Amino acid sequence: MARVLLVDDEDEVRAALKRRLDREGYEVTTAGSADEARQALHGNATYDIVVTDMSMEDSDSGLRVLEQALTCDIFTEVIVLTAYGNVANAVESMRRGAFDYLEKNVPGVDAYEVLTIKMAQAMERRRTAVNTVRRLEHQVRTLSHAD
Repeated sequence: MARVLLVDDEDEVRAALKRRLDREGYEVTTAGSADEARQALHGNATYDIVVTDMSMEDSDSGLRVLEQALTCDIFTEVIVLTAYGNVANAVESMRRGAFDYLEKNVPGVDAYEVLTIKMAQAMERRRTAVNTVRRLEHQVRTLSHAD
C-alpha cells in the first residue's frame, strides 16, 4: 500500500481528496499547511507520494513542500495541485522535480480521476527508480566481492 502525504489548506478539498484516495487503497496522512507538511516529512513516516496545493499560506508554499519532500527522500514523487494554474508555476514545479502539476478546476475534467491516474503513474516511476538503484547496488557489491 502506498503512503501519501496530502497537503491542502482548504478543509473541504483535503477531506474530499482523502476520501477518494482512501477508497483507492492509499494510506493517507493529511496536512493543512506547508509547516504541517514539513513536520510530517521530518517525522518517522516516509511517503511514496506527496500531493500538495501550490498556494496555501503564500504563493510558493507548494514549492517549499516539494523541496522538503525531495530533501527527505529523493524517490518521493510530488504532484502539485492548483486552483489557479499558470505556465510559469507549472514550469517551476517541474524544474524543481515535481512528477506533475495539475489544475483542480478544469471544466469538464474530473480532477480526482486525473489525480488517481497520475498517482498510479508516479508509483510506477518510484518503483522503477528504487528497483534500479537496488540492482546497481547489488552489482557493485558483486563486483567488489569479485576483487
